[in-house]
Amino acid sequence: MNLIEASNITKDFSLGTQTVEALRGVTFGIEQGEFIAIMGPSGSGKSTLMNIIGCLDSPTTGTYHLNQQEVSTLSGDELAGIRNKEIGFVFQTFHLLARNSALDNVMLPLKYAGVSKADQVNRAKDKLSQVGLESRMNHQPSELSGGQQQRVAIARALVNNPSILFADEPTGNLDSQTGHEVMQLFHNLHKQGQTIILITHENEIAAEAQRTIYIKDGLIESDTRKE
Repeated sequence: MNLIEASNITKDFSLGTQTVEALRGVTFGIEQGEFIAIMGPSGSGKSTLMNIIGCLDSPTTGTYHLNQQEVSTLSGDELAGIRNKEIGFVFQTFHLLARNSALDNVMLPLKYAGVSKADQVNRAKDKLSQVGLESRMNHQPSELSGGQQQRVAIARALVNNPSILFADEPTGNLDSQTGHEVMQLFHNLHKQGQTIILITHENEIAAEAQRTIYIKDGLIESDTRKE
């Protein structure tokens, strides 16, 4: 049973009097536990696709099922509820609150979810340990290296135990050695059963995934799996 089922997804944007077709009929499925890279040049539609399957936006036409629930027709508030429960995001820029400790940053999604304070602390500590930062949880972002800040962001993305972890150019702001360490962390999470969708324009990063969906001009040009 597919975790994600996207069928004939289109997305149009209005630019003045013009209509731009960002996605022109995209169909694919993703099984639970897959590690996938979505690739494509700038303007290919890969970010638009991530926004739709990440429940940040709705398609113009087509259907999208996440965990067997159709989400393509939901309102903004309903999408926000699904996002908070089902999806974790990791971005190139870490989006950490500068004056908050690593622990407070990771607890943030749980506060929005109405989880008790004691449970927030326990779950956030658990995820920080999972990414190897148990000794740095009381440090602010300015006291952490870029790689450590990205690990905090990954722990925050995992704290709600999401069905899918989205990573949008997650090594883009890191040197190659630190980027390699972060990719190793994704591999470890994948081994533990986490579904991961990586958005990247780098062949080297995409090669880390089991499967690569290549998008060009709003269409899937290829969908390949590693042997």
